[in-house]
Amino acid sequence: MSNHNISSCPLFFRLSEEEIDGILDRSVSEVREVDKGNYVVRQGDTVHSLYLLIDGLVRTEMVTKEGNILEIEFIEPVRPLAPAFLVAAENCYPVDVITAARSTFYLIPKSKWMKEMMQNEVLMANFMRVNSNMTVFLSKKVQMISIKSLKGKLSLYILEKTTPQNNSFILRRTQTQLAEYFGVQRPSLARTLGEMIREGMISLYKRELKVLDRKKLEELV
Repeated sequence: MSNHNISSCPLFFRLSEEEIDGILDRSVSEVREVDKGNYVVRQGDTVHSLYLLIDGLVRTEMVTKEGNILEIEFIEPVRPLAPAFLVAAENCYPVDVITAARSTFYLIPKSKWMKEMMQNEVLMANFMRVNSNMTVFLSKKVQMISIKSLKGKLSLYILEKTTPQNNSFILRRTQTQLAEYFGVQRPSLARTLGEMIREGMISLYKRELKVLDRKKLEELV
């Protein structure tokens, strides 16, 4: 089963290929393929199985009270989808998961995954580490949402992508995708980026964004 570089999945860190193959052979109940642009799960759906993305690309999003789409993250293989909610008291997906490309998933029923973890301390530790890292990610997301101005949100995003020593990065998302990430309309994003460029905070050439005045960005966060 493990022909998609499964060993790169953080759930299988420090496990041998033989151990990973054994876990998957014993636990995977279904291999599901979903075409681009379709829902994998919907917000509020009950989590019965661990979804393991092994090929493709998905995005997670929710709709704000204002009706804007708030993108949470893009997930690339090989990653699990919302693993913490597999064992939560309220085990429902908190977001919509939509394919951004044709994607393939391994489905592992909760009972089988729990049995594997009970028999493998490394797997259990990896599962806990993945969920802890997601908590850190969501804390940063909450910090971004709590910032009122779009300029402040953009500043935090740019600061997290750069350092004083490495002050540029390549924008992987389109402006439409970035707008969804911040929960705003595309024209608002384009206007704010333009203001930040004119004010000498950043430069943007093609997809390379460069920080010109880090102090100004920090003052907005």
